[in-house]
Amino acid sequence: MIATEPVLGVKPADQYLFYIILSPVAAYYSGGLSPVKILVSDEYSRVPAGGTGEAKTGGNYASSLYASTLASKEGYDQVLWLDSVERKYVEEVGSMNICFLYDGKVVTSPLKGSILNGITRRSILTLVKEFGYEVEERALTIDEVLEGAKNGRLTEAFGTGTAAVVSPVGQFTYQDQDVLLGNGNAGELTMKLYNTLTGIQYGLCEDKHNWVSLL
Repeated sequence: MIATEPVLGVKPADQYLFYIILSPVAAYYSGGLSPVKILVSDEYSRVPAGGTGEAKTGGNYASSLYASTLASKEGYDQVLWLDSVERKYVEEVGSMNICFLYDGKVVTSPLKGSILNGITRRSILTLVKEFGYEVEERALTIDEVLEGAKNGRLTEAFGTGTAAVVSPVGQFTYQDQDVLLGNGNAGELTMKLYNTLTGIQYGLCEDKHNWVSLL
């Protein structure tokens, strides 16, 4: 959606054009379903509290590009953003929401104004509950993530997004600390979620929630 009125100035527009672009796409990451490497940023913030983080807007991507470029040059696939105030609570990845299988529960950041209420996030949390897992929407610190990966409490991590679908995470790096998940392989729950969601999208699995609309 873009403003179209013939005015040059800084103000909310009164006229807009809303349009939808449809295009076939390949896997979002070059490695396909190979677990991605994520750099945790505590220097840069994606969005501030009270900003536009919960909205799907171009400005959110703009603020993430510099740190993402630096991460890419170091061999990472994405950046994991921390909260902009204390710089210790996990929020989301630049291209997707993030979930953790922690103590046998699926933990993800709460929607508190800086987290996108993604449709894929909602779909995955619905499926997770159907699979019998408890869901915790709570603030998870980066220290919990690192320690959990080391002591076995954190067994899987995956991103959710329209383009990324369900993307397994194989490594987090924070302040020169590397922690690995799954010995380089995608987790069992991660792949079950991916196969179920894409199965529904392609008509291979039953759509119990009427998510698919045939136009």
